[in-house]
Amino acid sequence: MFQLIKKNLKGIALIYSLLAPLLMLIEVFMDLQQPRLMANIVDIGVQNRDLGYILSTGFEMVLCALTGLIGGAGCGVIASFASMMLAGSLREELFHKIQSLSYTEIDHFKTSSLITRLTNDVTQIQNMFLMLLRGMVRSPLLCIGGIFMSFLLSPRLAIVFCIILPILITCVAFVMMKSVPLYTQMQLWLDKVNTVMRENLLGVRVIKAFNLEDKQNAFFSKVNTEFTEKSIQAQNLTFTLMPIATLVMNLSVVAILWFGGNMVVSGNIETGKIMAFVNYLVQITNSLIMLVNMIINVSRAQASAGRIKEVLDCETSIKECNSPVLPENYDIEFKNVSFRYGESGEYVLKDLSFLFKEGQTVGIIGATGSGKSSVVSLIPRLYEATCGQVLIGGCDVKDIPIQHLRNSIGIVLQENVLFQGTVKENMNFGNEEADEEEIWDGLQAAQAEDFIQALPYKLQSQVEQRGKNFSGGQKQRLSIARTLLKKPKILIFDDSASAVDLSTEARLQFEIAKKMKENTVIVIAQRISGVMDADTILMLDHGSVIAKGTHKELLQSNEVYRNIAVSQLGKEVLLNATE
Repeated sequence: MFQLIKKNLKGIALIYSLLAPLLMLIEVFMDLQQPRLMANIVDIGVQNRDLGYILSTGFEMVLCALTGLIGGAGCGVIASFASMMLAGSLREELFHKIQSLSYTEIDHFKTSSLITRLTNDVTQIQNMFLMLLRGMVRSPLLCIGGIFMSFLLSPRLAIVFCIILPILITCVAFVMMKSVPLYTQMQLWLDKVNTVMRENLLGVRVIKAFNLEDKQNAFFSKVNTEFTEKSIQAQNLTFTLMPIATLVMNLSVVAILWFGGNMVVSGNIETGKIMAFVNYLVQITNSLIMLVNMIINVSRAQASAGRIKEVLDCETSIKECNSPVLPENYDIEFKNVSFRYGESGEYVLKDLSFLFKEGQTVGIIGATGSGKSSVVSLIPRLYEATCGQVLIGGCDVKDIPIQHLRNSIGIVLQENVLFQGTVKENMNFGNEEADEEEIWDGLQAAQAEDFIQALPYKLQSQVEQRGKNFSGGQKQRLSIARTLLKKPKILIFDDSASAVDLSTEARLQFEIAKKMKENTVIVIAQRISGVMDADTILMLDHGSVIAKGTHKELLQSNEVYRNIAVSQLGKEVLLNATE
């Protein structure tokens, strides 16, 4: 954990983190003077009835209090700045790391868990560091200083502290050893709560459509109850330190008053020193209670730091080649490619071998789960092929620089995600330098110009989070326009026109064919109308190519394709195949 803090503590935050303890040192020093000065007032001023000494010493106590206040307040402000800067740096590093991970690692960690690590876990470390900056000087020094000052007042009476401190340290060590695993489990259950909550928020329409509110409420309550029980279990263990510390300290007060009272009666110590002893004991008690709170925060932060470090230490499976090469053309070839999700899953692609020439339009069809999306996710290295080679222009995609590879490929995914902002800002995701004329050209090609023109502010109209103020078909067309602005060498449509009507789809295909006539276009579709004009059509089933050819060739040679075509387009499609 402290290695993580050291790495992200830099610049002005590092200066603040060094300055905060120095200011706290001033407050501690001033606090330690108060009992001594008060003892002097009682033993010297009151006993000798010296009003001048009482006033001067009282004024000295006020100055010490004000100086301590300035030091403590300054430490609090500076420590807050330092902890927030640390959290900001840690969040930024974690976010950049997540962005660098491949789909494989993101699938492993899960989105909800990554969000928890980026928010809650970082906040735990921030709170711990804030308390540490304020308490790592105050607690130990106030405790040690109080004991030292007590020994100066009366070595015999200060032996009480030598008895109680080992007891408290043993209790603290035991609780900390037991609490860290519990806090780790608590964070895992928080992940589960976030997972359920995220699924229900994203799927709220489905839940309402199927009238499953009561069932989902019960499911969430079950997970939330488990999280609550784990939290209570962890908190109960750590909070036992507080009553133990209070009990031991109260017993110590009783012991000091008992033995101290006898010493006063026998004339071995003054009354003022007994009062100072009690004040030092209160200071030591408060410092130990603060230490207990610090240990509780450290326990939680230790669990959170382990989860953050797990992400930061994760090596992405998608790595740059040491000897990169650039393709001379954009032919796409699969050589004996097999692929599976995870190390132990079943293969979703099995020994695929085919070649797409640059400038071709290729259609890929098949039943749900046949591996269509998996094929195209290997081309831009969103996932890595388990076996075999994926080649572009004769170069293995592993040898092509990732930035060059993905700049050359435009992909419209099944899930059309728009980002909060304006329409223009969303379009600029495809090309940051595109002017309004180019944007309108892309919107026109994607058949999105009409409904954007109808908006009150046109390109400056707001897009809500995930594009919720647009219909499914509109989001698909905006996503296509955004990708067209990229002007890629290879354009991939992963079932990205499923929500548009047939006439719009036909116009869309015509515009894309006109714009991308010299580039490779790969179209994944459920409807044969989306691929029937392709130069080559691949038909997949259970991860294998079962047929390949043009629309006309497949109608004549493949019964499965023919049956699908008839069910979707009618029997007249067979007449066209025989002409």
